[in-house]
Amino acid sequence: MQIIRRLLPITSLLAAVYTGTLTAAVPVAATAQAPSPHQAFFKQLASHCGQAFAGSLTLEPPGDDMLTGTEQLIVHVRHCTATQLKLAFHIELEQSQDWDRSRTWIFTLHDEQLELRHDHRKADGLPDSTTMYGGFSVGPGTATSQLFQSTERTEQSGYFRGWRVEVEPGVRYTYGTVRRDNWSWRIDFDLSQPLAELPPAAWGQQ
Repeated sequence: MQIIRRLLPITSLLAAVYTGTLTAAVPVAATAQAPSPHQAFFKQLASHCGQAFAGSLTLEPPGDDMLTGTEQLIVHVRHCTATQLKLAFHIELEQSQDWDRSRTWIFTLHDEQLELRHDHRKADGLPDSTTMYGGFSVGPGTATSQLFQSTERTEQSGYFRGWRVEVEPGVRYTYGTVRRDNWSWRIDFDLSQPLAELPPAAWGQQ
């Protein structure tokens, strides 16, 4: 009887091999491919969809009078799809209750890179004379920082010109212009404190 009991597992194993029912304990490989840096960046930016945040000017070159540094700035991640994000940029006009709601940053996700466009509108919603300028991301970037090149401005100046956008979810969103390797203009938004009251839509974006 002892011999028979010892043989039973062996005969069962042989039967399993013969019938093809034997399965090996093979670790399951991850089938989902890791996102590329530009895809991860887009996802992190999209995680703030529906929220608005206050910010301020942190760098402006001498002679640039776009902002004084005292204005209240708001970014609103308002429109989100699987491949496109629209961030409205609101500027409180100095010494008034009015707001400049003319600007919207548009990020479009492509297979190999990101695209940044600047949609500028007049108060009546019609496109401004200068609008939809921008460029495509350069190199892989990272999940927190992407560099966009302006082909036209780079060709005109002879050195790199474009934009750098950074996002640390729940911490900071930064947008600015870059010349060569350095910031030339920059604004930062605090992502740790979403605004309780959302701003209206940017001009022409209703």
